[in-house]
Amino acid sequence: MLRGLGGAAPGAVRYIARLRRRLRMLAPDVVHTNGFKMHIAAAWAAPRTTRVVWHLHDYARLRPVAGRLLSAHARRCSVAVANSRSVAADFESLVGQRAAVRVIYNGIDLERFSPDGSALDLDVAAGLPPAPKDTIRIGLLATMARWKGHDVFLDALARLPRTLPVRGYVIGGPVYETVGSQWTIDELRRLAHASGIGDRVGFTGFMRESAAALRALDVVVHASVTPEPFGLVIAEAMGCGRAIVVSDAGGAAEVVDIGVEALGHPPGDAAALAACMTTLVGDPGLRAALGKSARAAAEHRFDRAQLAQHLAPLYEELAAR
Repeated sequence: MLRGLGGAAPGAVRYIARLRRRLRMLAPDVVHTNGFKMHIAAAWAAPRTTRVVWHLHDYARLRPVAGRLLSAHARRCSVAVANSRSVAADFESLVGQRAAVRVIYNGIDLERFSPDGSALDLDVAAGLPPAPKDTIRIGLLATMARWKGHDVFLDALARLPRTLPVRGYVIGGPVYETVGSQWTIDELRRLAHASGIGDRVGFTGFMRESAAALRALDVVVHASVTPEPFGLVIAEAMGCGRAIVVSDAGGAAEVVDIGVEALGHPPGDAAALAACMTTLVGDPGLRAALGKSARAAAEHRFDRAQLAQHLAPLYEELAAR
């Protein structure tokens, strides 16, 4: 199994040995892991009497090496916790009945991600002149991964009539070192200028205060072109009571009630996204209604206390086996 790790295998062996010694010393009833590498590490290192919980935040089938390892060690997993039904279905298609799966949505800090609080000046952050009064601010907050759909967002902005009082914002910066997997801000600036909207969109770079950035927007866009395992920024924007447009696929399609708490568009469909934007720009009542419903839903679905209420009984159940 270690052959699939290539040059990382020697370091992995040393790490597993240290982890095995530490877990034997601690003798935990349950080990809860996050991330594919740690799922396998726990399967190799945890004492046989220790129950192992894999917390799944991504699609295992998209990771060939990790997928093979997870499948091979699925019986060592007492319960897999998936952050959406979409992720659960992906995992079950990989391992069959060899591991039990439960769906528990991610939790967010509802005090931090709230309609109440400060809002960033996105124009200052982007180096733009102040937007005219009554401008509707539409933004995409995401990592710069290419599958997040920044190009689709810019294409949709370019389709909006120039008469609409809109300014767009791309919020975020490159955070990974993987070559070719993410946009650079310069690339996106060039796309914006080529589309004729260089004067209608700003690029803020990475913003640490993401809640304050979300509160500065009238409309939050989620534009991922491939299915999202969960869509944390959707939950956070819901907590902030924003009107949202969601790429309607994967886990993102589960965490929000399309038509009640957000508008939806097919992944990669810039024309449909532009139509949703146009609707929201022209209907402040709809923006307010969606935002109010989104906040109420976030309080019900994503409260961290509720996450604990699901996990604590699971730990007790496993420890009692």
